[in-house]
Amino acid sequence: MASENPFRSILKALEKPDGGEFGNYYSLPALNDPRIDKLPYSIRILLESAIRNCDEFQVKSKDVEKILDWENTSPKQVEIPFKPARVLLQDFTGVPAVVDLACMRDAMNNLGGDSNKINPLVPVDLVIDHSVQVDVARSENAVQANMELEFQRNNERFAFLKWGSNAFDNMLVVPPGSGIVHQVNLEYLARVVFNTNGLLYPDSVVGTDSHTTMIDGLGVAGWGVGGIEAEATMLGQPMSMVLPGVVGFKLTGKLRDGMTATDLVLTVTQMLRKHGVVGKFVEFYGEGMRELSLADRATIANMSPEYGATMGFFPVDHVTLQYLKLTGRSDETVSMIEAYLRANKMFVDYSEPESKTVYSSNLELNLEDVEPCISGPKRPHDRVPLKEMKADWHSCLDNRVGFKGFAVPKEAQSKAVEFNFNGTPAQLRHGDVVIAAITSCTNTSNPSVMLGAALVAKKACELGLEVKPWIKTSLAPGSGVVTKYLAKSGLQKYLNQLGFSIVGYGCTTCIGNSGDIHEAVASAIVDNDLVASAVLSGNRNFEGRVHPLTRANYLASPPLVVAYALAGTVDIDFETEPIGTGKDGKQIFFRDIWPSNKEVAEVVQASVLPDMFKATYEAITKGNSMWNELSVASGTLYEWDPKSTYIHEPPYFKGMTMSPPGPHGVKDAYCLLNFGDSITTDHISPAGSIHKDSPAAKYLMERGVDRRDFNSYGSRRGNDEIMARGTFANIRIVNKHLKGEVGPKTVHIPSGEKLSVFDAAMKYRNEGRDTVILAGAEYGSGSSRDWAAKGPMLLGVKAVISKSFERIHRSNLVGMGIIPLCFKTGEDAETLGLTGEELYTIELPSNVSEIKPGQDVTVITNNGKSFTCTLRFDTEVELAYFNHGGILQYVIRNLIKQ
Repeated sequence: MASENPFRSILKALEKPDGGEFGNYYSLPALNDPRIDKLPYSIRILLESAIRNCDEFQVKSKDVEKILDWENTSPKQVEIPFKPARVLLQDFTGVPAVVDLACMRDAMNNLGGDSNKINPLVPVDLVIDHSVQVDVARSENAVQANMELEFQRNNERFAFLKWGSNAFDNMLVVPPGSGIVHQVNLEYLARVVFNTNGLLYPDSVVGTDSHTTMIDGLGVAGWGVGGIEAEATMLGQPMSMVLPGVVGFKLTGKLRDGMTATDLVLTVTQMLRKHGVVGKFVEFYGEGMRELSLADRATIANMSPEYGATMGFFPVDHVTLQYLKLTGRSDETVSMIEAYLRANKMFVDYSEPESKTVYSSNLELNLEDVEPCISGPKRPHDRVPLKEMKADWHSCLDNRVGFKGFAVPKEAQSKAVEFNFNGTPAQLRHGDVVIAAITSCTNTSNPSVMLGAALVAKKACELGLEVKPWIKTSLAPGSGVVTKYLAKSGLQKYLNQLGFSIVGYGCTTCIGNSGDIHEAVASAIVDNDLVASAVLSGNRNFEGRVHPLTRANYLASPPLVVAYALAGTVDIDFETEPIGTGKDGKQIFFRDIWPSNKEVAEVVQASVLPDMFKATYEAITKGNSMWNELSVASGTLYEWDPKSTYIHEPPYFKGMTMSPPGPHGVKDAYCLLNFGDSITTDHISPAGSIHKDSPAAKYLMERGVDRRDFNSYGSRRGNDEIMARGTFANIRIVNKHLKGEVGPKTVHIPSGEKLSVFDAAMKYRNEGRDTVILAGAEYGSGSSRDWAAKGPMLLGVKAVISKSFERIHRSNLVGMGIIPLCFKTGEDAETLGLTGEELYTIELPSNVSEIKPGQDVTVITNNGKSFTCTLRFDTEVELAYFNHGGILQYVIRNLIKQ
């Protein structure tokens, strides 16, 4: 049972400069422990949380000692509990989270428990970031038109979330149309320091989007978790985590003229991927930090999932305080934040001697060495210096199919395909751009690159350059503030002139919501097997994510997105080839339209004002007319509609009893899918469009849903029937069972039939057979989608055997009761001679106390092969979840016992 906090003696009062008190806080200096001065700032936040929450039950004194002794304990992979200050939900994962909470209330009711115990105990911020399908583009009225379409399509989903905001306490819901979750978190939701009933403590957050890490740029410790883990955290369960190593990343110097935050972040991403930071924190420091704006820091922090770190953390300093004032935080709030962090050794002051901080390993980058670059064509960490882009593109055409190859025969590489666009003759070649999108993720936190893009547009328009009409251009700002400063600058009209009109505030092209490409363009691509390109300012470009017809997808800064849209192709050397022809017939080069840092800084200084942030976020609490007019049911238990195609009661708790089912092995299971490396959550659980020939489409059509109303997988995440059918439905998925064929099918081993993955899984299930998945390295990388674990569980997958897992996805598999196993170093399916056609048996003890985290497990096949794997239950708590059949079942049983 919980007891009084043993650290109450270090509870101190924080005095205001002019008298009085801000409140009380647990003082780290009062511990009088010299080890604190050596701790990375990110670890100090874990330490304070452990001290404040210490009750010798969920958090113990020995956990505090583990963190204090971080320098010695972190290499040993010790386990600690962590209680974040709040939870952040994005609507794609927020809907299934609220669905699960509603189901848990029903389950509590059925088991005789108090259903009102299923209520967030930790503050929950839920942002409906309004995933916008870009149906209307190149129109100044696109925002309103797209939003009306989104409300028509998502009325039921939005109404469900509005019900949740009333049914559950401690949950703030930010209505649609306000901005993307990461940006709203940065500009509005982040507290930096909490003051709860007079107790001060650092803001920290876990969110159901992997890019929650953007908030680390503000000095708030935050990272992405699966929706399943977030739900348990909401309900008061401490997160169990391995105390991470911390990579110190020293920044020196200053960016050269013309360099953007995107150039910097793609450089950092490549460096950290090469260094190896999976499961670690990265903490930035050094004199280069003085020159790095908060927006630049947020851009680097946002990309943490792309370089594989849990966090990319920037401790609070004077730049952070300036940003808080800019974004409308009151002087008193900023004063309290600074006073608390200084008092608790969590503030960086460059006028003081350099700290004695110790890191697990170190990297260094001179900002002057950063050069213009983009990334692609299939992965965010495949950086290409801009000066090498043309050569790199041609090598990609030559190379065999892979992350850097399309295997286009030499004789076909220069072919020009003629087509007719709205009555005008046109041409397409390999590498031609058909989508150019300034998207809400990562870069639209950054006024420098947004206004830089607008300056590129201005120069281009004045010189008479145009964007070809068949290129689907769009601009989706991260928040309404961007609209205000683009308008204030007078530059939005130039973006509009080139087709970059604002289409909405939320996830668009980066998550597959680019909308349809013009049918003439689509036909030219499909009929001639062209490798068409998309260029976007997002952070993910995995195959099949942006659009099914763009096989080459490049990440670039917003100004570069405009430049490539003007060029119309990625097959160009910007240094030597003209970007187009001006109104006087003169050739225009890249250098003619690129703004200087001074030009950008001047327009930022004049256009980005605190009142813009205040006005934008005051409007959030009022909602908008469409949101306010939604009628919702009352009551704390949800009334499920069996006819709904959006909100459906999932089967997770059917037949649940008070007794845990205990651990389960796997016996004579077939391999449902046999994968290579880098299978992402986009491959496992697509978020984009629902293909007309997919099992999910069939399900919807059988229920009378017209194809134009299919919406996206992301918007349908509240319906398990659709999401199970969408699991492994990515059209670019490569399954070795198909012997080279690409697509969302597999082979039913006993019959040899080639079926959709869903149909094959159901066939195995009807035959009473379990299934497993074989995979290579980095299984489950990408977005932190809980459906990438829920879907396989509903398909009957009992184990995944891979070379390595992405951190969040492995945790999600555990949360859904799926066994994660890793091949031993140097081994994989191929080296072991596994075809995937064998039957697999994984024996585990029936008593959970006999299983240990990370132990060796033997896998036996029916043809006499056996091999040893590492069991990737990493903590004792994860074993407890497995014993209960999943994390949510564990929480329910514990709440009933209380």
